[in-house]
Amino acid sequence: MKPLQQNGIFGLVRRSLVLFLPVVLLSPPPPSVASLRHFRSAAATMSNSHSPPVAKKVEHKMELFGDVRIDNYYWLRDDSRKNSDVISYLQQENAYTELVMSGTKQVEEQIYAEIRGRIKEDDISVPERKGSYYYYERTLQGKEYVQYCRRFVPRGEESLSVHDTMPTGPGAPPEHVILDENVKAQNQSYYSIGAFEVSPNNKLVAYAEDTKGDEIYTVYIIDAETGASVGKPLVGVTSYLNWAGDDALVYITMDEILRPDKAWLHKLETEQSTDTCLYHEKDDMFSLDLQATESKKYLFIASESKFTRFNFYLDVSRPQDGIVVLTPRVDGVDTFPSHRGNHFFIRRRSAEIFNSEVVACPLDNTSATEVILPHRESVKIQDIQLFLNHIVVFEREDGLPKIVVYSLPDIGEPLKSLEGGRAVDFTDATYSVYLSDSEFSSSILRFCYSSMRTPPSTYDYDMKTGVSILKKVEAVLGGFDITKYVTERKWATALDGTKVPLSIAYRKDLVKLDGSDPLLLYGYGSYEACVDPSFKGSRISLLDRGFIYVIAHIRGGGEMGRQWYENGKLMKKKNTFTDFIASAEYLIENKYCSKEKLCINGRSAGGLLIGAVLNMRPDLFKAAVAGVPFVDVLTTMLDPTIPLTTSEWEEWGDPRKEEFYFYMKSYSPVDNVKAQDYPDILVTAGLNDPRVLYSEPAKFVAKLRDMKTDHNLLLFKCELGAGHFSKSGRFEKLQEDAFTYAFILKSVNMIPALGN
Repeated sequence: MKPLQQNGIFGLVRRSLVLFLPVVLLSPPPPSVASLRHFRSAAATMSNSHSPPVAKKVEHKMELFGDVRIDNYYWLRDDSRKNSDVISYLQQENAYTELVMSGTKQVEEQIYAEIRGRIKEDDISVPERKGSYYYYERTLQGKEYVQYCRRFVPRGEESLSVHDTMPTGPGAPPEHVILDENVKAQNQSYYSIGAFEVSPNNKLVAYAEDTKGDEIYTVYIIDAETGASVGKPLVGVTSYLNWAGDDALVYITMDEILRPDKAWLHKLETEQSTDTCLYHEKDDMFSLDLQATESKKYLFIASESKFTRFNFYLDVSRPQDGIVVLTPRVDGVDTFPSHRGNHFFIRRRSAEIFNSEVVACPLDNTSATEVILPHRESVKIQDIQLFLNHIVVFEREDGLPKIVVYSLPDIGEPLKSLEGGRAVDFTDATYSVYLSDSEFSSSILRFCYSSMRTPPSTYDYDMKTGVSILKKVEAVLGGFDITKYVTERKWATALDGTKVPLSIAYRKDLVKLDGSDPLLLYGYGSYEACVDPSFKGSRISLLDRGFIYVIAHIRGGGEMGRQWYENGKLMKKKNTFTDFIASAEYLIENKYCSKEKLCINGRSAGGLLIGAVLNMRPDLFKAAVAGVPFVDVLTTMLDPTIPLTTSEWEEWGDPRKEEFYFYMKSYSPVDNVKAQDYPDILVTAGLNDPRVLYSEPAKFVAKLRDMKTDHNLLLFKCELGAGHFSKSGRFEKLQEDAFTYAFILKSVNMIPALGN
């Protein structure tokens, strides 16, 4: 199974925290001399008048169920990313944003220096034992990207324990750099490796590379020692990639609407055109997923919609035999398998067992399942991780993550219900914890823990003794003192009486808690994603300026169990928005802030949240940041040619049906912009974004400019060489945080006078 990732979810979702895609989404060509001249002229005009760009209106009429909608900015959608009028408009918006924010440049640079100053630039990750090697990533002083490295495990140290430490001093095995992203990223405006997979015999590496931000990958296979290429690269693929033995790979490609639909078997040093298609999913509501078992003996190819998932398995010792059905398709049933010994272990969810159960079945009789951990209404089983002698269950109870370890009988012995589990203890009131890759044959579990005041801390946990050993705490430089910061957990009351958890952090020597403190409220609330409160070094620059930071764990997410998600999707989606508004009102009523100091932030589907609440309660907020926001919900979900629309009808609803059409129209941000005062707003986008088309935030901004009745800030920043996750370099990303924080400070009037 894939390890749980911090603040992330697995699966294919357009507006999510994660995803894959491909079809040719081109970066824009260099603008023509004429468009550059137009851009410079517009910038010069704006520098004199400070007036924002005005998008032209071209009427586009849409009619369904007797309802007529007029979209004057539909022309901003250009799938080729080449239209000179569109590119020119985006450039004008960027120039206007830069102009308006020019007075905060000094503060932005100061914040950037603070954020970067907290980072130990030359560092390594916690080494991971794989066979006879330690694998780890290294960052270098001043470099944007990582190096992938390894060292031999010294002879005589074959056994793994919580006290295992990679030797680095004189006489230690030398470090070998397998791949240096900094070298690969030269002459690239964007560079990202989506998968880095070492072959079972440790001789080869396959990695997936994206150089545009469109999440269309090219896979390269290299010799781990020499770096020499092995065969030709695989083009136009996702980052779903796994080894099937030492001389074959399994990977996934997509169809013309960017839906992962085919799984392939590739024999090394053969042409991609001769690869074997293992499975083709023709139902456009389903997408493919790929996972390797902890035992490394099987690969699972899954086909999933938003509430159904079924699986095939591939024996990696005999990949030529093809795939075998493990769990058949049953509508409304999700299954997530793994393997140990002579059993498959399966996490299974349905409408009745909504928080999941764990079952096991013999390899030779997969229909003979036996429940070993039953469903519990108050505890969600989020994932399992198998070891030779243990099973680790990642749970959620009362909104908080838990790790529970159970012993398993020897392989060959009968399985029985799991009992006597040992829970790992955590300290903060609110926190984040996720499982990391661990050695299957060992009794050592690795996990990473953090909170909004506790830097990421990696532990090795001995499942036999219950002893945890801290392996590494992420260094936070610049005088960071954990004792100055407080984390709290509070509960807001939603319109229907539901209690909504809030995670709160602030610096106790700076806040007054009398309603005068500035506050930044974050929300997401979609796809069953759990936004657990984790540490972010850049956030300290807000807390150290007296800000309170709050995460609202609103419905539509998965923090409180499966029903929490079900009650914030489809025809209950508005609960997401009203929960957020209720959270904001709670914070005001309880003197954490006032309307004049309340700022809000959300990205992607969280950007939809921000757009919706801005239309519903613009009076409640001082400033809003909507990152790559999914704001043109109705138009996008009516168009099955837009990437991933069909697979998301089970999340948002299918507006080709009248009931869904009018419900979605009632909250879709672009469709609900009206003549009213709005707070200060910053909107961002990525031209190559394959999940949220750049045109959605562009249209939202254009319509706001036309209709809003205030003179507050409305800024739009579109990265012309990036995608959903914006720029790729680690320091480039810090610059974006600094810019966003400078905007927020400007809005709440906290930009110091020059010289102060």
